Amino acid sequence: QVQLAESGGQLVQAGGSLRLSCAASLRSFSNYAMGWFRQAPGREREFVAAISRSGGNTYYTDSVKGRFTISRDNAKNMVYLQMNSLKSDDTAVYYCAARYFGRGSWSRVWDGYDYWGQGTQVTVSS
Repeated sequence: QVQLAESGGQLVQAGGSLRLSCAASLRSFSNYAMGWFRQAPGREREFVAAISRSGGNTYYTDSVKGRFTISRDNAKNMVYLQMNSLKSDDTAVYYCAARYFGRGSWSRVWDGYDYWGQGTQVTVSS
């Protein structure tokens, strides 16, 4: 059974940092591009960042470029999202997602992913 389990979300002050983690129980983890999405109350789920299967390529939405860094450890079946200079607009539930390589290299669309975690809450107080 495939599971993606996010952790690391918490309440943090504006300007602070958090690192989110996602543990993936995927067979052949390196066959999957990984992504992070977020959803704030009353808003649609939006793309945050993605990383290629090898970790050699990363992609970000404009609002987080220069502040967030996505990374992965294929030996541990883990993907991370380092978030710095957090703003109140970053408050959301953050979701980890996995996309099988047969569907293409990566996607910024939520239904371009095959598996999802349950999410972890990040709250940034101003």
